[in-house]
Amino acid sequence: MPALILASTSRYRQELLSRLRLPFETVAPEVDETALPGEAPAALAERLALAKARVVAAAHPGAIVIGSDQVADLGGAAIGKPGGHERAAEQLRQMSGREVVFQTAVAVVAPGLAAIERAEVRVRVRELSDAAIEAYLRADQPYDCAGSAKVESLGIALLEAVESDDPTALIGLPLIRTCALLRRAGLEPLA
Repeated sequence: MPALILASTSRYRQELLSRLRLPFETVAPEVDETALPGEAPAALAERLALAKARVVAAAHPGAIVIGSDQVADLGGAAIGKPGGHERAAEQLRQMSGREVVFQTAVAVVAPGLAAIERAEVRVRVRELSDAAIEAYLRADQPYDCAGSAKVESLGIALLEAVESDDPTALIGLPLIRTCALLRRAGLEPLA
């Protein structure tokens, strides 16, 4: 069986991929994640997912490499990882009472294959008071998450609804699409 590599150092993606019970290693992709001028959030997620997989695959010939990227889209504008408390509070204030679309792309690059899929997750954020935002940020500290919320923990309390056909996409790796791409690469998760 060829090596399976996750082109990511994200602990969230590692945890998700481990659900498939396939042995894999992780390699940090060296990819500039800066958006191109005028690049839409969905296009940015797709470009970065494929670039991450290709960069790592080039250094590991014969491997099956998974790359993924997520971009939060608020009214057509990309919202990145906040990096700190003040930026996270500002993001949550902007998202309060609005819909945010999380564009999560996954790519698999393997011998004879370079394929990409994208999952879209629509999230309705409830109206948030400054006190609720502060309480949440102190509790979860989601400074490494696009959109400043961890739906897999207390961040779920910020939301009114989540709509997706691939639910793990919101956490950062759409596993339904990942399984389909792995099968195309000749790796059956249930074998």
